[in-house]
Amino acid sequence: MKHEEIANKIILSDKKVILLYAFNTTGKTRLSVAFKDQTKDNNGGRHAGVYYNAFSEDLFVWDNDTENIKLLLNYSSLNNYHSPLTEDAIRKKLTPYNFNFDFEFKLYEDDPEKGIESISFFVLEKDESTGVEERVDIKISRGEERIFVWCFFLALFEVEGWADQQNEHFFIDDPVSSLDDHNIFITALSIMNLIENYSGERKIIIASHHIGFFSILANWLTKGEKSEQYKNISELYILSKDKEGSLSLENIRKGTFLYHLHLLQVLNQAKDNDTLVAYHFVLLRQLLENIASFMGVGRFGYVLEKIGIDDVSETSNILNVLSHKNIFT
Repeated sequence: MKHEEIANKIILSDKKVILLYAFNTTGKTRLSVAFKDQTKDNNGGRHAGVYYNAFSEDLFVWDNDTENIKLLLNYSSLNNYHSPLTEDAIRKKLTPYNFNFDFEFKLYEDDPEKGIESISFFVLEKDESTGVEERVDIKISRGEERIFVWCFFLALFEVEGWADQQNEHFFIDDPVSSLDDHNIFITALSIMNLIENYSGERKIIIASHHIGFFSILANWLTKGEKSEQYKNISELYILSKDKEGSLSLENIRKGTFLYHLHLLQVLNQAKDNDTLVAYHFVLLRQLLENIASFMGVGRFGYVLEKIGIDDVSETSNILNVLSHKNIFT
């Protein structure tokens, strides 16, 4: 199948919550674009829903001027909805993440109605000689930036005139890149809040390459305390792509899904078909880390020891090099 066919299948589904797992490079962002295009065509050329994906994150670009470092916000149609957005609205969304910085908006000077031009981040540091707190502008980390942008959109979802007008669906693609386990859990909670608040009135599609994030949401939707409310309106899928580039959408509610067994199957197929490529080393490392986590240890070298690898250090180094993101991409 092609991305357009997958999008159409999701559109036609009667389920309110669609949870998708897919490896990177499978085409989740292309799927969100195909979904957007089809739903616009079905809505007289107008947007039917709202989106969070790589294009959302690309609106934010750092100006690394060391004296006036700031996060620039590229002008887009979303600027029309910036006026009601406040710093406090975003701080409220950031609170569960225990952030330790502050920020302020800079509006377009020539026309504040054009919205936010840039965002400055800062901390307050006490001058040891005077005891007075002074503002120090900073560049936040990549993970903090991803959290901030996600919270920016969570606040923007609530601005009157955008998400309440384009109210057929949310399509959320991978909001957890570059986040640690704690922040992935907090982001999953924020997704569940969206599901609780909006699944009765619109379709919510969540796609991710992160198995931990996927598993948390899958368990909450199908086995958690509130699963009786959600399991019958939810569907769980694996989106995959074969070597010819054709996509498949596998419903994993029909059987038990164990991620490490899925990885083993993918790796065995590649070995049997003599189609091993660089990204399979990434999958092998994910498999070993998944097993190590299940066993309660913090290193995949422990698993290599248990399966009888002679030189664990050398094998670990090889896997670290071959699964590096620059090699992978």
